[in-house]
Amino acid sequence: MIKPCCLILILFTNLLHSQIQFNSDTSYTVQSTFNKDKIKFPFIEIVKEQEYESVNQIQELVYKKTETRELHLDAYFKKGNSLKPAVVLIHGGGWKSGNKSQMKFLAQEIASRGYSCFAVEYRLSPEAAYPAAIFDVKEAIKYIKANAKNFNADPSRFAVLGCSSGGQMAALIGTTNDNLEFEDQKSDFNQNANVQAIIDMDGILAFKHPESQEGKVAGEWLGGTFEEKPDIWKHASALTHTDKNTPPVLFINSDMVRFHAGREDMIAILKQNRIHNETKELPNAPHSFWFFHPWFEKIVTDTTDFLDRILK
Repeated sequence: MIKPCCLILILFTNLLHSQIQFNSDTSYTVQSTFNKDKIKFPFIEIVKEQEYESVNQIQELVYKKTETRELHLDAYFKKGNSLKPAVVLIHGGGWKSGNKSQMKFLAQEIASRGYSCFAVEYRLSPEAAYPAAIFDVKEAIKYIKANAKNFNADPSRFAVLGCSSGGQMAALIGTTNDNLEFEDQKSDFNQNANVQAIIDMDGILAFKHPESQEGKVAGEWLGGTFEEKPDIWKHASALTHTDKNTPPVLFINSDMVRFHAGREDMIAILKQNRIHNETKELPNAPHSFWFFHPWFEKIVTDTTDFLDRILK
């Protein structure tokens, strides 16, 4: 029989557990990135929000509940009854910062061109190490497919798009599709989380590579340095999983090689397997070019042209 004092302690502990809060890392924001990048690129302008009457917006939908909290996504989709291809958007921030609101402008614009778009929240490295964030986004894809009609989305036509560390995640999610396994965490996503296209905006394809400069920040997400966790660094690299089953890929990159480490190796495998791939480079652009004019319109056009070819 549990004594009253012990019962109180258990209830108090459970209450604390249910209210665990993780301090948000706010080092990566649109404004802080602008303040840094405008020194080298004084002509840049932050993309402003554009509301479209033809686009529905539903925010803060709960797609998953962890032991400590809820995870949310925001949906942007064309009004009407026809089913559109879907695009899942993953924000950047070095796996430790950033939030889904940073993908709003891209989601709105792509949705206005005939797609159902979803900006996804996922657990960052201060809260949960790899592969939690990958499993989160795959769960979001499952949730969207299960409720696809509510978003005018076609569950058979899905793309995943990511920026910076989100681009790395997008590439990994697409190259693993239904076969991601990690130690005791075997995925049960099956076909429900599969995607048919990948858009990687300045996200690395290999963590340990001659072109890569990943170090402490990557190690915080991967649970240790390369010397400590070499298998995990390899497992988290999309290049490791690229094969004949990889879906078509669009790479949109700045000219900073470190942010597309492993890309040429991946393209070689894609070409060997006759998998459609495209590369769009933006010379003299900052790393976080998706936040700014004069590149925003071009990357949206390049993205939707690619998606039109692959998914429509």
